Amino acid sequence: MVHAKKVPMRKCVVTNEMKPKRELVRVVRNKDGEVFVDPTGKKNGRGAYVTKQFDVIDKAQTTKALERQLNTTIDPSIYKQLKQLIEGNKIE
Repeated sequence: MVHAKKVPMRKCVVTNEMKPKRELVRVVRNKDGEVFVDPTGKKNGRGAYVTKQFDVIDKAQTTKALERQLNTTIDPSIYKQLKQLIEGNKIE
């Protein structure tokens, strides 16, 4: 018997929808308080997932959903990096 591989599911902090991990991008706050985008989804630290859509990223910025989840202030450059990642560009 062949079993289908289990797809890891995560919840978007903005829309509160459960989605496959590949459809989301992770933002991480590490122990030093640094906040950064984690395209691999494997870095150490407190993570929050956001859907890979421009309108969701904009809503996350206006509602400060990521700031509440990560308990820290988030620089606007993080949102810019998220949008670059969605466009398919590499993050600097």
